[in-house]
Amino acid sequence: MSYAGPPQGALAPSGGGGSACAAPERRPRIVRRAVHGVLLLDKPLGLSSNQALQRAKWLLRADKAGHTGTLDPLATGVLPLCFGAATKFSQMHLEADKGYETTLRLGIKTSTADAEGEVLSERPVDYSPELLEAVLQRFTGHISQIPPMHSALKKDGKALYEYARAGIEVERQARDVVIYAIKQLQSPANTAHTAINLRVDCSKGTYIRTLGEDIGEALGCGAHLSALRRVRTGNFDAGQCISLDALEAMSEDERLACLLPVEALIPAFVPVTLDSDNAARFLTGMRRRGAWADEAHVAVYAASPKALLGTAHVKGGELIPVRLLSPLEISETLGQQMALEQSLKQSNATLAPAA
Repeated sequence: MSYAGPPQGALAPSGGGGSACAAPERRPRIVRRAVHGVLLLDKPLGLSSNQALQRAKWLLRADKAGHTGTLDPLATGVLPLCFGAATKFSQMHLEADKGYETTLRLGIKTSTADAEGEVLSERPVDYSPELLEAVLQRFTGHISQIPPMHSALKKDGKALYEYARAGIEVERQARDVVIYAIKQLQSPANTAHTAINLRVDCSKGTYIRTLGEDIGEALGCGAHLSALRRVRTGNFDAGQCISLDALEAMSEDERLACLLPVEALIPAFVPVTLDSDNAARFLTGMRRRGAWADEAHVAVYAASPKALLGTAHVKGGELIPVRLLSPLEISETLGQQMALEQSLKQSNATLAPAA
């Protein structure tokens, strides 16, 4: 199965100047193509999750893309991006636990709970290691949070931080979250007790801004975040991620090689492999019978060629389809993998020393 041909050259936007009568320069139209897989992006500071997604989508020339939950523009770190068939399973990763590293600036409370906001109050910082440990323990476990206005949570299709930047405050419902652990890391140099670094492992939906403010209030001095980095989401960690700058410097084949397979989104699903006849029937939505134990989450594969068909659950010996890939998506995924393998072989042959 072949996919789109050689990449179009990317031109920078044309600058001003020149004759008023000159015809405007036209940028070549990027030819989109089917791309399937998961890109672990290290989101840079200042970009929204959607802005980062659109840049990666453009670099890959992908025709379909989405992400598995948002990061605030303030935050950097792990942002899994889904392309093609992977978008069908992105929702499953929204439930994943998260890990963050943050720097908490003590003594100063701001309007946004981060360094970009206006200073609302300043108080002296005076706490003991014992008090800090007790406060961190107080916020470990099941807690309730009201989402901050400066967050990526959406209301009526707009992120809360968009309302906040317009000076509008909207009502937010408190939500229950779980803080599995808070660990103090080595503090920044030359900050005495005025800044602390924390590692927070938590459930989905936890707002580290709110947690930081609450810790500051419990210490009696107030606080805001001066840095925030997501270092883990589910089974993905920051060490696996690639930056937009690094992605931009790559060739097109190298970019495709960065993609994880679609099944990377469902690592804990129990695998079931079907022969060609049962695989074909399963893809039409038909239940299959077999000697399978009951399972809530199953990843279903075709035996030859090896390919993910979709997800299912097993009840009473029946394999019941839940979410299926289309035959076209399966064919394109296999074609993408075969093309990359062929390209790698050619590259190795070119680099091999002469006999």
